[in-house]
Amino acid sequence: MFDIGWSEILVVLVVALVVVGPKDLPRLMRTLGRWVRKARGMADQFRASFDEMARETELDELRNEIEALRRARPLGTLEDEVNRAILPPESAPAAKPEDQHETPPAAEPAEPAPEHTSESEPPAA
Repeated sequence: MFDIGWSEILVVLVVALVVVGPKDLPRLMRTLGRWVRKARGMADQFRASFDEMARETELDELRNEIEALRRARPLGTLEDEVNRAILPPESAPAAKPEDQHETPPAAEPAEPAPEHTSESEPPAA
């Protein structure tokens, strides 16, 4: 990580022994160990919160995709066709208004009755 070799570590320990002294060196090492432990704990906490945010973002995107698929109902028309083909008409589920694409046939106007000019002629069919 820091690219420090054993020779550099040995030099740092010798300098610390000379500067701090053999009596206070264990206390210094304990204090240094606590700081390193706290720094690692904070780094782990930061990494965990960052991973959690990334997971939440991915979950939100996945939820949005699922909701879009539910709204689109890509297989909804297929489901309706299968239900109409298999189930009898009285037990078939009622069609939803958005599923009804056909308009009911318009009633054709009745043909006007032919006018009779004379009573003796039969009406033309």
